[in-house]
Amino acid sequence: MITHILPRNLVAALLACSMAGALAATDLPPAQDLRAEADKAAQAGGPLIVIFSRKDCKYCETVKRDYLKPLTTDPRYRDKIVIRQVNQDSDAALVDFRGETTTHARFAANEKIKLVPVVSFYGPQGKRLAEPIVGARLPDFYPGYLEESIEKSALVLKAR
Repeated sequence: MITHILPRNLVAALLACSMAGALAATDLPPAQDLRAEADKAAQAGGPLIVIFSRKDCKYCETVKRDYLKPLTTDPRYRDKIVIRQVNQDSDAALVDFRGETTTHARFAANEKIKLVPVVSFYGPQGKRLAEPIVGARLPDFYPGYLEESIEKSALVLKAR
């Protein structure tokens, strides 16, 4: 009897693990200390890129998977930017740009994030370096919007 149950349970366990891996594949590191993360990015000459997301947002998953995740391995950007995720529907702890403890949800509300995805570009002290990219927009143009915002952010940082 155990020999019949074990293979079925094993298949179910493997399937569950593979599904969890597929879901996690689009996750980016969660924001933990925005002040430190923005300083780290600025020292490298680039912005802290924050995607405001939520669990039930399929457009957020698309933006993370198709546009933001590839930046982490792109030689032009991987050592120049820091990308973090803020979950609009999460009570996870977060240190904001002033060094104060808050949550992901409260920070998103303070930033006036209503709809997601929103991709924002920050420098030290939470200074906005470029206009946020709101929504998923047109797929053919999204990489261009990202590149333009990253380059604009780098120029603003260089000028300080």
